[in-house]
Amino acid sequence: MILLIVFALVAGAGTALSPCVLPVLPAVLSAGMTGGRRRPLGVVAGLALSFTFATVALVYVIAALGLPNDLVRTVAIVTLLVFGVLLLVPPLADPVEAWISRIVPGPARRRGDGFGSGVVVGASLGFVYAPCAGPILAGVITVSAAQDFTFGRLAVAFAYSLGSAVVLYVLILGGRRATDRLGAHRGRIQTAMGVVMLAVAFVMIANLDVRFENAIARHLPSALVDPTSRIEQSSSVSGGLANLRGGGPVSHEGGTAQAAAGKRLPVQFRAPDFTGTQQWFNTPGGRPLSLAGLRGQVVLVDFWTYTCINCIRTLPYLEAWYRKYHRDGFTVVGIHTPEFPFEKEASNVQRAIGDDGLTYPVAQDNDYATWTAYHNQYWPADYLIDGQGRVRLVHFGEGSYAETEGAIRSLLAEAGGLGLGGRTNVRTSTPDPHATPESYLGAARADRFANGGIRPGPQSFQAVPPAQLGPDQLAYGGRWTISGESATAGHDASLELNFDARRVFCVLGSQAKARTVQVLLDGKPVPASLAGQDVHGGTATISNQRLYRLVDLPRAGRHLLTLRFAPGIAGYAFTFG
Repeated sequence: MILLIVFALVAGAGTALSPCVLPVLPAVLSAGMTGGRRRPLGVVAGLALSFTFATVALVYVIAALGLPNDLVRTVAIVTLLVFGVLLLVPPLADPVEAWISRIVPGPARRRGDGFGSGVVVGASLGFVYAPCAGPILAGVITVSAAQDFTFGRLAVAFAYSLGSAVVLYVLILGGRRATDRLGAHRGRIQTAMGVVMLAVAFVMIANLDVRFENAIARHLPSALVDPTSRIEQSSSVSGGLANLRGGGPVSHEGGTAQAAAGKRLPVQFRAPDFTGTQQWFNTPGGRPLSLAGLRGQVVLVDFWTYTCINCIRTLPYLEAWYRKYHRDGFTVVGIHTPEFPFEKEASNVQRAIGDDGLTYPVAQDNDYATWTAYHNQYWPADYLIDGQGRVRLVHFGEGSYAETEGAIRSLLAEAGGLGLGGRTNVRTSTPDPHATPESYLGAARADRFANGGIRPGPQSFQAVPPAQLGPDQLAYGGRWTISGESATAGHDASLELNFDARRVFCVLGSQAKARTVQVLLDGKPVPASLAGQDVHGGTATISNQRLYRLVDLPRAGRHLLTLRFAPGIAGYAFTFG
C-alpha cells in the first residue's frame, strides 16, 4: 500500500505537468493569482478534495440518483462563468467573497484572505481535472458503482490529487510573485484573469478541451501525454493497483506467441467468476452459469457488444469453435457488455443473438461488473480458461484465429481430449487497416466534423459543400438534437461523410416507428450493386436499434456518402470494413 501511495503522489505531480492539463491550467492559475493571500491554498485544497470525491465517490452518487454523467462538467462550467464575471466586475466580488467566507468553516472565515472562494473555484476545477488521471490509475479509482468502496481506493486517489495539488500550488505562487511586481497594473491583471476564466468556460462549452485532449493522445508519444505511464506499467505498481480493484492482476494480451509456436501456454491469472449479470441466453431455463459449474471444461470468455463491427466479424469463429469442440469439453460464454444505452435491452440482445446464429451461452453485463472483474478494456476481448479455472491466453481485437484455435486444442489435449479431428474452416470479411477510423456522432466523442465543435442540445447546421470535406471528415446539415452518445434527426437533417473503405456501417435506431434514410454515394442514389444488405432502392428502413450495412463496394476506395434522414432517427457511430 505504501508503494501505491508513493506512486500516486508521483503520478499526480506528473499529471499536473502533462499536456492533458493545459485546457484547465489557465483557469487554475487565474483563480489563484488574484484575490486574498490564502486563495492559492484554497484553490488547491478544493481541487484536491473534489478530485478525490469525483474519482471515488461521485460515481456512486450519480448512479444512485440517475443523474446525467456530464452533470459535474456543467457545474464546473457554471462556476467558471460566475467567477470570471466576478473578476471582471469587482463590486460584485466583495459581497460574494464575504458570503463564501461565512459558509466555509474554520480559519477561512477571516474576510479578505480569499480561502473560501478559492475552495469553491478549486472544487469545480477538480471535476474537470479528473479525466487527466493516467489510464491504469483512472481504471482503478474511476470504478463503476458495482464496486465496493475501500479505504485503499480512497488513499490512492487522495495521494494522486495531493501530488497534483502541490505542483499546482507552486505554479500559482510563482504566478502571484510575478503579478506582485506589477502592483500598479493589478486591476488590469484581475480583468485579464477574469477573461481567461470565461474563455476556458466557453472552450469547455464547445468541447474544445475534450478535442484537444483527444488530439494530443493521438499525436504525442505516450510518455509526454502521461509522464508516469512507464511507472504505472511496472509489475509491482500495476499488480498493487489490480489488488485494489479486486480479482486477478491487470491482464495484458498474453500467450499468443506461445500458442503460435505450439508451446505450453503460460498461466496468466486465476479467472474471476461471472458477476453482476442480468439475463442469460442459450442456457437451460435461462439460468446463469458459473466457472465453478464449468470446472473441468475449457472455457472461452468473449466480451462483445452487438453493434461492434469488430465483434461481429469474430462471431462466426466463436460459433464454429463451439459447435466443433463442445462435445470434447469446450464452451464459449459471451459476455455482452453494452457500449450504447439501447444495447442494455434484453430484447435487442436476444434479437442480435438470433440474427448472428449464436447457440453458445451469452450473459448481459449491463453494469460492467464482469468486465471490471477481468480488468477488460476492449471489444472484442477473449480470455481462454483451462479446466482448473486459470486464464491461459488473452487476446484483444480481431485476428490470430489460428493461434486461438490452436490454444483451444492444446488445453483440450491437456485435459485428456483425444481425436479432435481437423480444424475449423471459417470464411468471413477481414478489416482494412487503412479504412476511415470509427466515427462517433454524439458530442462526447465527436471528432473530424467540418461543422466545428459539436455540443449537446438542439442545433441547426449549415450544409457544408462536399468539396470542402477533407479526408475522413463528416458534416451535419439541417436540424439535429445532439446528446453525449447520439444525434437525433430533425427537419431536413442530413449527414455527409468523406470515407475510404469498402464497407460502411452505421449504428442507427428509431424507437417510435420505422423511418427511412436516403443513401447517396458520390451524389447519386446508391445503386443496388453497391448497396449494403440494409439498403434497397437507395433507401434504408430504420426500425430496430442496431448496426446497419449501408454501402458494400467491390473494393476499398474514397467516396462521398450522403445520408438524408427522416425526423426521429437516432445515429450513434460509423464503422468501416
